[in-house]
Amino acid sequence: MAGKHVESMAIIKVGSLDDERLIDYKDLTDHPLRTRFEDGRSLMIVESKIALEVALDEGVECVSMLVDERRLEACAHLRERAGDVPVYVMGHDAMSRLVGFKVTRGVLAACRRPRSLGLEEVLEGASHVCVAEDLVDVSNIGALFRSAAALGVDALILSPGCASPLSRRAIRVSMGNVFKIGWTQAEEQLWPAACIDVLHERGFACYALALEDDAASLADRDLKNPSKRALFFGNEMGGLTREVLDLCDRHVIIPMSRKVDSLNVAASSAVAFWELFARS
Repeated sequence: MAGKHVESMAIIKVGSLDDERLIDYKDLTDHPLRTRFEDGRSLMIVESKIALEVALDEGVECVSMLVDERRLEACAHLRERAGDVPVYVMGHDAMSRLVGFKVTRGVLAACRRPRSLGLEEVLEGASHVCVAEDLVDVSNIGALFRSAAALGVDALILSPGCASPLSRRAIRVSMGNVFKIGWTQAEEQLWPAACIDVLHERGFACYALALEDDAASLADRDLKNPSKRALFFGNEMGGLTREVLDLCDRHVIIPMSRKVDSLNVAASSAVAFWELFARS
């Protein structure tokens, strides 16, 4: 009877790292994941219970799960919510060897990637927008989405050079919040002029967070006068390009003390979102 129950729950204990059923979980570093999933099967890997709970809440379709045998009971509610999908169970050490990194959260899921949205679609009904140019660190992308979801951002626009919010680490760092907020990745031919034209046509004031001589303080009350605002954040090393800086309406800085010149993008975006969006 117990054996029938296990089979009906699609729980499959796997001992071999070469089991073909585990191909979606093998060597989950960012580059192999991008080339194998995005170009081929349109899958993504969701890591951690919290991120998977949010994904399922937002209607993401789960294809299969991989669970550390020590966490199997703790993941019972996720197994039920994921539906009739195979749940592969492995020992902790074997699971870490399979995926290529030390597994600390005990559960991963292969899921269908959400439908891509267009620029006009994500801007519909939005008044607070975040625009990121060439952020290449997936952890920064994840942190950006987490702050955006928490602090009043309605939509995100990513330049063509940004890392994918649907990479495993970005999803994990965002705690699943990449699924809670609309975003789009601009097409190469539309970046940046055409994207900023669309924002202007829709009534957005475009503010670039940058250390420019003419930059206004984030505390300037005039920055809140336009009802629709888009905040631009640049690359971790070089900041925003000159073209974007010239196309934006105003430059903005976060006032600093102790001669600190800037914050990293994860911190600066959270401060800016709080001041110009959450407190509006």
